[in-house]
Amino acid sequence: MKYVLEPQELLLFLITNFNYSNKKVKSLLKNGQVLVDDKIITKYNYLLKKGQTVRINKSRHLNIIYEDKNIIVVDKPYNLLTISDGNNNLTLYHLVSDYVKKENKNNKIFIIHRLDKETSGLVIFAKNIKIKKLYQANWHNVVRKYVAVVVGKTKDEDILKNYLKENRNHYVYVSNQGSLAITEYKKIKANKQYTWLDIKIKTGKKNQIRVQLAHNNTPILGDIKYGNTKYKRLCLHAYELIVNDPLTNKEMIFKSNQDIFKQV
Repeated sequence: MKYVLEPQELLLFLITNFNYSNKKVKSLLKNGQVLVDDKIITKYNYLLKKGQTVRINKSRHLNIIYEDKNIIVVDKPYNLLTISDGNNNLTLYHLVSDYVKKENKNNKIFIIHRLDKETSGLVIFAKNIKIKKLYQANWHNVVRKYVAVVVGKTKDEDILKNYLKENRNHYVYVSNQGSLAITEYKKIKANKQYTWLDIKIKTGKKNQIRVQLAHNNTPILGDIKYGNTKYKRLCLHAYELIVNDPLTNKEMIFKSNQDIFKQV
């Protein structure tokens, strides 16, 4: 960890203080491994203030929010698969598995839920099969909150209800039949081009937020697949999970420590 002694751009600070090349620094930033005051920063021209702290998360992509003997909660960066798609790509599952095996080579993790590759945010893994099954059996009671930036103007609040189907090319679309998807949102703020939304999903269908908002004529910024809107990333982040511990019934609230989309 390094302390900022005078205001300067993050890129220059990292090159000067950590002895990294320009290419290495941009890779670290892209992968969400640079933290300023314990918040992930991805912009190379982010202006540092005197007194701030900068550190590198050497566990690639792994930002651990919470851990106990049963679960581990990780803040997933965007552009990282939660679990393999069959192409042997690097995944969050692999990274978390490697992490727990450092303590004991026999340790395992189990997937409870997942996020799209393009979506960042909170993911919970179980450390044994019993906990996995208990969480999944009660997953419909979990409160899942997201923040998104969409193109265009929305209502101040709304509940989107649509039936979704998936074709052979894994493209999800709104239909007159299929699986019911329910998404609530409230407007946070807006400008002439974009609207920031606080979102809560009532169902967990594949791509539902992206598909429903695109169908609403307010696609998520950066969603090339469903909205044909170009940006440096998909502006969708799972920032909060509220769950009940299935063993104690105690409420647990997990919040992302990433400062997302303020500079859009």
